[in-house]
Amino acid sequence: MRTATLYRFSLPMETGVVLRYQRLKTRDGFLVHLQENGQQGWGEIAPLPEFSQETFEQAGEAAMTWLKQWHLGVEPDDSELPSVAFGISCAVAELQGKLPEEADYRKVPLCNGDPDELIVRLSKMRGQKVAKVKVGLYEAVRDGMVVNVLLEAVPDLVLRLDANRSWRRVKADGFAKYVNPDYRNRIAFLEEPCRTQEESLAFACDTGIAIAWDESVRDEGFKIEAQKGVAAIVIKPTLVGSLAHCRQLISVAHNAGLEAVISSSIETSLGLTQLARIAHWLTPATIPGLDTLELIQFQLVRRWPGSTVPVKGLDELEIAWCS
Repeated sequence: MRTATLYRFSLPMETGVVLRYQRLKTRDGFLVHLQENGQQGWGEIAPLPEFSQETFEQAGEAAMTWLKQWHLGVEPDDSELPSVAFGISCAVAELQGKLPEEADYRKVPLCNGDPDELIVRLSKMRGQKVAKVKVGLYEAVRDGMVVNVLLEAVPDLVLRLDANRSWRRVKADGFAKYVNPDYRNRIAFLEEPCRTQEESLAFACDTGIAIAWDESVRDEGFKIEAQKGVAAIVIKPTLVGSLAHCRQLISVAHNAGLEAVISSSIETSLGLTQLARIAHWLTPATIPGLDTLELIQFQLVRRWPGSTVPVKGLDELEIAWCS
Protein backbone atom coordinates (compact mmCIF):
# COMPACT_ATOMS: atom_id res chain seq x y z
CA MET A 1 0.00 0.00 0.00
CA ARG A 2 1.25 3.46 -0.91
CA THR A 3 0.88 6.56 1.26
CA ALA A 4 2.23 10.02 0.62
CA THR A 5 2.42 13.26 2.58
CA LEU A 6 3.36 16.72 1.39
CA TYR A 7 4.53 19.09 4.14
CA ARG A 8 4.86 22.85 3.71
CA PHE A 9 7.71 24.75 5.35
CA SER A 10 8.77 28.39 5.70
CA LEU A 11 12.03 29.00 7.54
CA PRO A 12 13.45 32.44 8.38
CA MET A 13 16.65 33.38 6.62
CA GLU A 14 19.58 35.12 8.21
CA THR A 15 19.48 38.87 7.54
CA GLY A 16 21.28 40.18 4.51
CA VAL A 17 20.69 37.31 2.06
CA VAL A 18 20.06 38.96 -1.31
CA LEU A 19 19.25 37.07 -4.51
CA ARG A 20 19.74 39.18 -7.62
CA TYR A 21 16.96 41.74 -7.19
CA GLN A 22 15.31 40.86 -3.88
CA ARG A 23 16.11 40.16 -0.25
CA LEU A 24 15.18 36.60 0.72
CA LYS A 25 13.44 36.71 4.10
CA THR A 26 12.21 33.10 4.27
CA ARG A 27 13.10 29.82 2.57
CA ASP A 28 9.86 28.29 1.46
CA GLY A 29 9.16 24.86 0.08
CA PHE A 30 7.74 21.39 0.58
CA LEU A 31 8.90 18.06 1.96
CA VAL A 32 7.71 14.91 0.22
CA HIS A 33 7.30 11.72 2.27
CA LEU A 34 6.60 8.47 0.41
CA GLN A 35 5.83 5.14 2.11
CA GLU A 36 5.36 1.72 0.53
CA ASN A 37 5.77 -1.84 1.83
CA GLY A 38 7.46 -0.72 5.03
CA GLN A 39 9.96 1.51 3.19
CA GLN A 40 10.05 5.29 3.11
CA GLY A 41 11.67 8.10 1.20
CA TRP A 42 12.03 11.85 1.62
CA GLY A 43 12.63 14.69 -0.80
CA GLU A 44 12.69 18.48 -0.74
CA ILE A 45 10.93 20.71 -3.27
CA ALA A 46 12.09 24.30 -2.88
CA PRO A 47 12.09 26.58 -5.95
CA LEU A 48 14.65 29.36 -5.54
CA PRO A 49 13.21 32.84 -6.17
CA GLU A 50 14.87 34.72 -9.03
CA PHE A 51 16.50 31.50 -10.27
CA SER A 52 13.82 28.80 -10.61
CA GLN A 53 11.49 28.87 -13.59
CA GLU A 54 8.56 27.81 -11.37
CA THR A 55 6.95 29.54 -8.41
CA PHE A 56 6.31 28.08 -4.97
CA GLU A 57 2.60 27.80 -5.77
CA GLN A 58 3.20 26.08 -9.11
CA ALA A 59 5.58 23.61 -7.48
CA GLY A 60 3.01 22.74 -4.81
CA GLU A 61 0.27 22.13 -7.36
CA ALA A 62 2.54 19.98 -9.54
CA ALA A 63 3.72 17.96 -6.54
CA MET A 64 0.15 17.23 -5.47
CA THR A 65 -0.79 16.14 -8.99
CA TRP A 66 2.18 13.74 -9.11
CA LEU A 67 1.53 12.33 -5.63
CA LYS A 68 -2.16 11.70 -6.31
CA GLN A 69 -1.24 9.58 -9.34
CA TRP A 70 1.52 7.75 -7.50
CA HIS A 71 -0.81 6.96 -4.59
CA LEU A 72 -3.18 5.26 -7.05
CA GLY A 73 -0.41 2.93 -8.25
CA VAL A 74 0.61 4.85 -11.35
CA GLU A 75 4.31 5.50 -12.11
CA PRO A 76 4.11 9.14 -13.27
CA ASP A 77 6.74 10.70 -15.51
CA ASP A 78 9.09 13.24 -13.97
CA SER A 79 7.53 16.65 -13.51
CA GLU A 80 8.48 19.31 -16.04
CA LEU A 81 9.24 21.62 -13.11
CA PRO A 82 12.88 21.07 -12.03
CA SER A 83 12.43 21.50 -8.28
CA VAL A 84 9.50 19.08 -8.25
CA ALA A 85 11.30 16.55 -10.42
CA PHE A 86 14.38 16.66 -8.20
CA GLY A 87 12.61 16.48 -4.85
CA ILE A 88 10.32 13.64 -5.85
CA SER A 89 13.11 11.70 -7.55
CA CYS A 90 15.11 11.85 -4.29
CA ALA A 91 12.12 10.54 -2.35
CA VAL A 92 11.64 7.71 -4.83
CA ALA A 93 15.37 6.89 -4.76
CA GLU A 94 15.33 6.68 -0.96
CA LEU A 95 12.17 4.59 -1.04
CA GLN A 96 13.76 2.14 -3.45
CA GLY A 97 17.12 2.07 -1.65
CA LYS A 98 18.91 3.61 -4.63
CA LEU A 99 20.33 6.72 -2.94
CA PRO A 100 23.48 5.62 -1.09
CA GLU A 101 23.77 6.63 2.55
CA GLU A 102 27.47 7.60 2.37
CA ALA A 103 27.92 11.34 2.00
CA ASP A 104 30.57 13.96 1.27
CA TYR A 105 30.10 16.50 4.03
CA ARG A 106 33.14 18.54 3.03
CA LYS A 107 32.20 22.08 2.11
CA VAL A 108 33.89 24.71 0.00
CA PRO A 109 33.65 27.73 2.32
CA LEU A 110 31.98 30.79 0.85
CA CYS A 111 34.27 33.75 1.48
CA ASN A 112 32.97 37.23 2.13
CA GLY A 113 33.81 40.07 4.43
CA ASP A 114 37.14 41.47 5.52
CA PRO A 115 40.08 40.01 3.50
CA ASP A 116 42.39 40.01 6.54
CA GLU A 117 39.91 37.88 8.51
CA LEU A 118 39.47 35.59 5.51
CA ILE A 119 43.21 35.04 5.23
CA VAL A 120 43.40 33.91 8.85
CA ARG A 121 40.41 31.60 8.39
CA LEU A 122 41.71 30.08 5.16
CA SER A 123 45.23 29.63 6.53
CA LYS A 124 43.78 27.46 9.32
CA MET A 125 41.93 25.13 6.94
CA ARG A 126 43.06 21.53 7.03
CA GLY A 127 43.56 19.32 4.03
CA GLN A 128 42.78 20.55 0.54
CA LYS A 129 42.24 24.30 0.66
CA VAL A 130 39.43 25.14 -1.73
CA ALA A 131 37.24 28.19 -1.20
CA LYS A 132 34.62 30.12 -3.15
CA VAL A 133 34.35 33.86 -3.73
CA LYS A 134 31.37 35.64 -5.24
CA VAL A 135 32.52 38.30 -7.69
CA GLY A 136 30.54 40.76 -9.77
CA LEU A 137 28.71 42.29 -6.81
CA TYR A 138 31.16 45.20 -6.55
CA GLU A 139 33.62 46.82 -8.91
CA ALA A 140 35.51 44.28 -11.02
CA VAL A 141 38.84 45.89 -10.12
CA ARG A 142 38.09 45.47 -6.40
CA ASP A 143 37.18 41.83 -6.97
CA GLY A 144 40.44 41.24 -8.81
CA MET A 145 42.46 42.81 -6.02
CA VAL A 146 40.71 40.73 -3.32
CA VAL A 147 41.25 37.49 -5.24
CA ASN A 148 44.89 38.36 -5.82
CA VAL A 149 45.44 39.15 -2.11
CA LEU A 150 43.93 35.82 -1.04
CA LEU A 151 45.96 33.78 -3.51
CA GLU A 152 49.15 35.61 -2.57
CA ALA A 153 48.61 35.28 1.18
CA VAL A 154 47.64 31.59 1.17
CA PRO A 155 50.03 29.84 -1.24
CA ASP A 156 48.23 26.45 -1.22
CA LEU A 157 44.76 27.95 -1.74
CA VAL A 158 42.62 27.16 -4.78
CA LEU A 159 39.64 29.41 -5.49
CA ARG A 160 36.33 28.86 -7.23
CA LEU A 161 34.82 32.14 -8.37
CA ASP A 162 31.27 32.94 -9.43
CA ALA A 163 30.27 36.00 -11.43
CA ASN A 164 26.71 34.99 -12.42
CA ARG A 165 27.10 36.58 -15.87
CA SER A 166 27.63 39.97 -14.24
CA TRP A 167 30.30 41.47 -16.46
CA ARG A 168 30.65 42.86 -19.89
CA ARG A 169 33.95 41.82 -21.44
CA VAL A 170 35.72 45.07 -20.59
CA LYS A 171 34.89 44.66 -16.89
CA ALA A 172 35.96 41.01 -16.92
CA ASP A 173 39.28 42.12 -18.37
CA GLY A 174 39.54 44.73 -15.62
CA PHE A 175 39.17 41.94 -13.07
CA ALA A 176 41.83 39.78 -14.73
CA LYS A 177 44.27 42.69 -14.91
CA TYR A 178 44.57 42.69 -11.12
CA VAL A 179 45.15 38.94 -10.76
CA ASN A 180 48.82 38.03 -11.03
CA PRO A 181 49.31 35.74 -14.06
CA ASP A 182 51.38 33.43 -11.82
CA TYR A 183 48.32 32.87 -9.60
CA ARG A 184 45.71 32.32 -12.30
CA ASN A 185 46.25 28.56 -12.44
CA ARG A 186 45.04 28.43 -8.82
CA ILE A 187 41.65 29.68 -9.90
CA ALA A 188 39.93 26.33 -10.40
CA PHE A 189 37.30 28.10 -12.46
CA LEU A 190 35.31 31.31 -12.75
CA GLU A 191 31.61 30.59 -13.26
CA GLU A 192 30.06 32.46 -16.19
CA PRO A 193 32.13 35.68 -16.06
CA CYS A 194 30.40 37.43 -18.97
CA ARG A 195 26.88 37.98 -20.20
CA THR A 196 27.27 35.68 -23.20
CA GLN A 197 28.94 32.32 -23.66
CA GLU A 198 31.00 33.69 -26.53
CA GLU A 199 32.45 36.48 -24.39
CA SER A 200 33.18 34.07 -21.53
CA LEU A 201 35.02 31.66 -23.84
CA ALA A 202 37.08 34.48 -25.32
CA PHE A 203 37.89 35.75 -21.81
CA ALA A 204 39.14 32.30 -20.76
CA CYS A 205 41.33 31.92 -23.85
CA ASP A 206 42.80 35.42 -23.58
CA THR A 207 43.49 35.46 -19.82
CA GLY A 208 44.26 31.82 -19.02
CA ILE A 209 41.59 31.89 -16.28
CA ALA A 210 39.47 28.74 -16.62
CA ILE A 211 35.70 29.10 -16.64
CA ALA A 212 32.76 26.90 -15.70
CA TRP A 213 29.24 26.77 -17.06
CA ASP A 214 26.44 27.22 -14.52
CA GLU A 215 23.41 29.10 -15.86
CA SER A 216 24.28 27.85 -19.35
CA VAL A 217 23.72 24.25 -18.25
CA ARG A 218 20.04 25.14 -17.85
CA ASP A 219 19.72 27.02 -21.14
CA GLU A 220 17.65 25.35 -23.82
CA GLY A 221 19.81 23.76 -26.47
CA PHE A 222 23.04 23.97 -24.45
CA LYS A 223 25.52 21.22 -25.28
CA ILE A 224 28.19 20.03 -22.85
CA GLU A 225 31.44 19.55 -24.74
CA ALA A 226 35.18 19.96 -24.41
CA GLN A 227 36.09 23.58 -25.12
CA LYS A 228 39.35 25.44 -24.67
CA GLY A 229 39.33 27.29 -21.36
CA VAL A 230 36.33 25.41 -19.91
CA ALA A 231 37.13 23.36 -16.81
CA ALA A 232 33.80 22.38 -15.31
CA ILE A 233 30.04 22.48 -15.19
CA VAL A 234 28.12 23.37 -12.05
CA ILE A 235 24.95 21.39 -11.39
CA LYS A 236 22.31 22.79 -9.05
CA PRO A 237 19.82 19.90 -8.96
CA THR A 238 16.92 21.99 -7.64
CA LEU A 239 17.26 24.14 -10.76
CA VAL A 240 18.20 21.31 -13.14
CA GLY A 241 15.69 18.51 -12.49
CA SER A 242 15.50 14.85 -11.62
CA LEU A 243 18.28 12.66 -10.30
CA ALA A 244 18.31 10.80 -13.62
CA HIS A 245 18.83 14.05 -15.53
CA CYS A 246 21.61 15.12 -13.15
CA ARG A 247 23.33 11.75 -13.60
CA GLN A 248 23.16 12.15 -17.35
CA LEU A 249 24.71 15.62 -17.23
CA ILE A 250 27.51 14.40 -14.97
CA SER A 251 28.24 11.45 -17.26
CA VAL A 252 28.42 13.67 -20.35
CA ALA A 253 30.69 16.16 -18.55
CA HIS A 254 33.08 13.47 -17.34
CA ASN A 255 33.22 11.93 -20.81
CA ALA A 256 34.17 15.36 -22.17
CA GLY A 257 36.98 15.67 -19.61
CA LEU A 258 35.16 18.28 -17.52
CA GLU A 259 34.70 18.39 -13.78
CA ALA A 260 31.10 18.28 -12.53
CA VAL A 261 30.36 20.13 -9.30
CA ILE A 262 27.19 19.51 -7.28
CA SER A 263 26.07 22.84 -5.84
CA SER A 264 23.26 24.02 -3.58
CA SER A 265 20.33 26.32 -4.25
CA ILE A 266 20.01 27.24 -0.56
CA GLU A 267 18.23 24.01 0.37
CA THR A 268 17.38 23.16 3.97
CA SER A 269 19.52 20.72 5.94
CA LEU A 270 17.40 17.83 4.63
CA GLY A 271 18.06 18.80 1.04
CA LEU A 272 21.73 19.55 1.69
CA THR A 273 22.37 16.16 3.30
CA GLN A 274 20.85 14.52 0.21
CA LEU A 275 23.07 16.64 -2.06
CA ALA A 276 26.08 15.51 0.01
CA ARG A 277 25.05 11.89 -0.58
CA ILE A 278 24.58 12.51 -4.30
CA ALA A 279 27.99 14.19 -4.52
CA HIS A 280 29.73 11.26 -2.81
CA TRP A 281 27.93 8.87 -5.15
CA LEU A 282 28.26 10.63 -8.51
CA THR A 283 31.21 13.06 -8.14
CA PRO A 284 33.44 11.47 -5.46
CA ALA A 285 36.61 13.21 -6.64
CA THR A 286 35.10 16.70 -6.40
CA ILE A 287 34.24 18.68 -3.27
CA PRO A 288 30.63 19.85 -3.63
CA GLY A 289 29.55 23.47 -3.18
CA LEU A 290 27.22 23.16 -0.20
CA ASP A 291 28.26 25.95 2.17
CA THR A 292 24.78 27.49 2.55
CA LEU A 293 23.47 25.77 5.68
CA GLU A 294 23.91 28.77 7.97
CA LEU A 295 22.02 31.13 5.66
CA ILE A 296 18.83 29.66 7.16
CA GLN A 297 18.05 30.06 10.87
CA PHE A 298 16.80 26.49 11.35
CA GLN A 299 17.65 23.02 10.13
CA LEU A 300 14.76 20.86 8.96
CA VAL A 301 14.04 17.28 10.14
CA ARG A 302 17.54 15.99 9.35
CA ARG A 303 20.59 17.55 10.95
CA TRP A 304 23.80 18.36 9.09
CA PRO A 305 26.56 16.53 11.02
CA GLY A 306 28.21 18.74 13.59
CA SER A 307 25.90 21.71 13.10
CA THR A 308 24.53 23.51 16.16
CA VAL A 309 21.79 25.34 14.21
CA PRO A 310 18.44 24.45 15.85
CA VAL A 311 16.21 21.89 14.13
CA LYS A 312 12.51 22.10 13.28
CA GLY A 313 10.69 18.77 13.34
CA LEU A 314 7.70 17.45 11.42
CA ASP A 315 5.34 18.36 14.24
CA GLU A 316 6.06 22.02 13.51
CA LEU A 317 5.15 21.77 9.81
CA GLU A 318 1.83 22.18 8.04
CA ILE A 319 0.49 19.26 6.00
CA ALA A 320 -0.36 20.51 2.51
CA TRP A 321 -1.69 17.19 1.25
CA CYS A 322 -1.77 13.56 2.37
CA SER A 323 -3.21 10.27 1.12
